[in-house]
Amino acid sequence: MNILKFLPRLAGALGLAVVLAGCGVNAIPTKDQAVKAAWGDVQAAYQRRADLIPNLANTVAGFAAQEKSVLTAVTQARASATQPKFDASTITDPQKFAQFQAAQDKLSGVLGRLMMITENYPELRSNQNFLALQSQLEGTENRIEIARRDYNVAVQDYNTELVTIPGSLWASTFYKQYKQAVPFAAAAGAQTAPVVNFNTSTAPAPSPAAAQPGPQPTKP
Repeated sequence: MNILKFLPRLAGALGLAVVLAGCGVNAIPTKDQAVKAAWGDVQAAYQRRADLIPNLANTVAGFAAQEKSVLTAVTQARASATQPKFDASTITDPQKFAQFQAAQDKLSGVLGRLMMITENYPELRSNQNFLALQSQLEGTENRIEIARRDYNVAVQDYNTELVTIPGSLWASTFYKQYKQAVPFAAAAGAQTAPVVNFNTSTAPAPSPAAAQPGPQPTKP
């Protein structure tokens, strides 16, 4: 008899849960988890690149020890990109996210310089260890680009949910603690992989005629 007494309440609670689910009450936390999962993929891709760099730098140093400035810059940039703690809170903190992106972009730049100097070392270009590391780096840069793209897609979906109905209603009531996530900015060169093509030809220098200034206007 006691069980029968509580059946109406139980049915009402289940009905309310179904109604709320149909209204999208779970959409915000669900999309938030999707953003965090995509952010984890981004971090994993960048960490894979960071793990490759010491072996890559050591291999280059064995053939081009005189390129100390570039090797030092790579080591320092890697430290700047990996030492700070960038966790899930980074995605809702614009300042911290900007620091993360700037550190990774700086590392991309110096890594590109490291790969470019190898054009001057034929023995290095034929070294099997270096060729294997080069191939892994190319694959890693592709992973980074894909991970960043997928993250931005997840962020757009999540942020849209926060500012459109019915998501905005839930955000202003049940989910006030949820903040918009920060996407990767389309900065110049931010999503460009370091140049690793050793067959790049040098661009021709401008002709002397092109470098000559044109005729100056005559003063009245």
